[in-house]
Amino acid sequence: MALVRWNPWGEIGTLQRQINNLFEDTRVPSGLFDRDFLRVPAAELQETDDALHLKLELPGIDAKDLDIQVTEDAVHISGERKSETKTEEKGTTKTEFYYGKFQRVIPLSARIQNTNVTADYQDGILHLTLPKTEQEKNKVVKVNL
Repeated sequence: MALVRWNPWGEIGTLQRQINNLFEDTRVPSGLFDRDFLRVPAAELQETDDALHLKLELPGIDAKDLDIQVTEDAVHISGERKSETKTEEKGTTKTEFYYGKFQRVIPLSARIQNTNVTADYQDGILHLTLPKTEQEKNKVVKVNL
């Protein structure tokens, strides 16, 4: 039996890589001890002087299968990607597609007028325009040195 020297820094490096992979992935655990993962749509949030612009990737999902709810400080999106059932006489199918339900809550960096939100859904990309409240538009913060 060979004697191997234990290196604690090697384990810390492994832990750091695992944590980095966790934050880079677009999957979240569905339960505390559950090994199954739910897929959540990738999002992009852009802020301008007048509004927040939110884009979400939702390929293969019909608009009727989406539920979008907007509050003054968050966007709640849920939906379901339904599988296509095909009957084949021969062969097997292997898929990496995710089918099933998802939900995501995206906190917003500014308060918005949730009654004036506009949405556009084309080619699997959902565009939400979230206009800011007048208080947020005129907000000036003094910085003391």
